Amino acid sequence: MAFFFLVLGIGLQVLHWHALRRILPPKWSPWLAGGMVLAHLPLLVYVALRVTGASALDLGFALRPLARGGLYFLALSVLNLAFLTLEWILWRVRKHRGRDVDHDRRAFLRKGAVVSLGALGLLTAKGYREGHGTPEVRRRELHFGDLPPAFDKLRIAHLSDLHAGPLVDRGQLRLWRAMVERERPDLLLITGDLVDALPGEIEPLIQAFRDFPAPLGRFAILGNHDYFTDPRPLWAAMEGIGFTFLENRHEVLTRGQDKLVIFGLQDPMARNGRFRGLRFGPGPMPQDTAHLMPRDGWRLALVHRPSNWNLALEAGARLTLSGHTHGGQINLLPSLSSARIQGPYTRGIYQVGQDQLHVSAGLGMVGLPVRLGSPPEFSILTLRRG
Repeated sequence: MAFFFLVLGIGLQVLHWHALRRILPPKWSPWLAGGMVLAHLPLLVYVALRVTGASALDLGFALRPLARGGLYFLALSVLNLAFLTLEWILWRVRKHRGRDVDHDRRAFLRKGAVVSLGALGLLTAKGYREGHGTPEVRRRELHFGDLPPAFDKLRIAHLSDLHAGPLVDRGQLRLWRAMVERERPDLLLITGDLVDALPGEIEPLIQAFRDFPAPLGRFAILGNHDYFTDPRPLWAAMEGIGFTFLENRHEVLTRGQDKLVIFGLQDPMARNGRFRGLRFGPGPMPQDTAHLMPRDGWRLALVHRPSNWNLALEAGARLTLSGHTHGGQINLLPSLSSARIQGPYTRGIYQVGQDQLHVSAGLGMVGLPVRLGSPPEFSILTLRRG
């Protein structure tokens, strides 16, 4: 996966350099090429280490900020390349219609490049502040007529997509822990993507969430990113601080005569193996998982992808929690989430009959180190009877 993005990034930078070379004065070309190489060199080294399996964490904290700076430069230049392409198309359309808005094509595109770079610079700065800012706490009451009386007013902290790794530092993880702990939830549930890609990235998360006080337990499942390499170190590390993993498994919470069953379905990536040829499970198995659960328990499901809600319903879930979408992460139009390309369930509460799905926009970032129109969040869900 990292190798794919490395090749893609280099290809896009070559295209960007070629586009700028055609609109800037020729004497700038060597300086432009050299500057772009220097800006991306730390990022290339960092990604190369990840591709080879070496841990960039072993290099200390010096490389990561430089690599992150290169990633911001990459994001800015890729977006600028898109804007330059649109400007070129606009110039061609106007020329075809006989509207010669600028006699000098190079001057026209150069002005467009300056304007787009300014706008993109502001968007990138805003995206940085939003992505690294204080998460939103979304408090919701969810009503179910058949909720067992003993679990009325149960408070659940739902976290998803932490992506501990190069784009999320220790300070952010500690802040998230403190904010969630202040809510004093009965249950802490995490619906996957604990790390960005490597098992070694779990260590800061372990330090942040060690001894988290949740009277009724701490439960988690893995997401697709957690299966990019061997997930077993993640299981061991999280279980070492008191989390229970629910990969096609369940746990029963009992209060008096009432039972609440929490179960999880394994992410399809477990059986995919397309990144390193590794398979660590059968993927989601709703019928087998349901077969082992008590019939008289009220069922709450954890699935990483909201597109697997139908599988949770197949296993009898009344409430399903998921993440994966990041709420689109980068939404240039607030009313239109880019997560729509993944399916109809992007963020918030969805209901079919009496069954409900909650999709979290998550806390971390993936790919680009910015969030626009989709701030980081975690949810406090209060279950109510009636």
